[in-house]
Amino acid sequence: MQKVIGIVPARFNSTRFPGKPLAILNGKPIIQRVYENVRASKRIEDVYIATDDMRIKEAVESFGGKAIMTSPDHESGTDRIAEVARDMDCDIVVNVQGDEPFILPHMIDNAVQALIEDREASISTLAVRITRDEDLLSPHVVKVVIDKNGYAIYFSRSPIPFYRDEWNNLNSISLVPERTIVLKHIGIYCYRRNILLEFTSMRKSRLEEIERLEQLRAIEAGYRIKVRETEFDTIGIDTEEDLKRAEQWQNLYS
Repeated sequence: MQKVIGIVPARFNSTRFPGKPLAILNGKPIIQRVYENVRASKRIEDVYIATDDMRIKEAVESFGGKAIMTSPDHESGTDRIAEVARDMDCDIVVNVQGDEPFILPHMIDNAVQALIEDREASISTLAVRITRDEDLLSPHVVKVVIDKNGYAIYFSRSPIPFYRDEWNNLNSISLVPERTIVLKHIGIYCYRRNILLEFTSMRKSRLEEIERLEQLRAIEAGYRIKVRETEFDTIGIDTEEDLKRAEQWQNLYS
């Protein structure tokens, strides 16, 4: 059996939403909701919050979670989890973003299983079909195109693939039922531990710098990213407005 651990990166000084991990979402801090969902995964043996702020560490420990202090100088959550994973005895590291409280335990299990079953894959993740024009057009919603074997070809903030016959120009882009299938990337990554450490030691790549998407570094480096499609959508929380939308979302589906 491969040992799988979950590491959730959480920093306090978010540019758009300072203190975001401790913001209350229907009675609980966002970071607690993320932690509890990861902890409930059947595939994960243990869960750690990787943070650079004592306020988050103390909050996590107050609800019985495990938190590890990391450097405040990391540029990304992936760098932060790599610092923790470097001292861990494990085979697979699951990175669930600290602002994704709606990723469910069985979604995590699905992503982990994809990596376990495919020895050719270095990383695995999830995607869901986009159903709203708003998400299709939003640069904050990352899209992914996959090949016939389920490996990611490209990630982008733009609508991809571009349906030339349905979308005559950039002003006519909208979903056409049954004819335009666009996949939204969901914020979870499963890494083989050695790949995670290797990946975070690399310099940023050209496409990564252009799109501001670090998974493009992996693709440019030749890593194979397995993408499992799920029917469950999520809401990431980047702003206070997102938090209000998340409260409505949870009320709707709880």
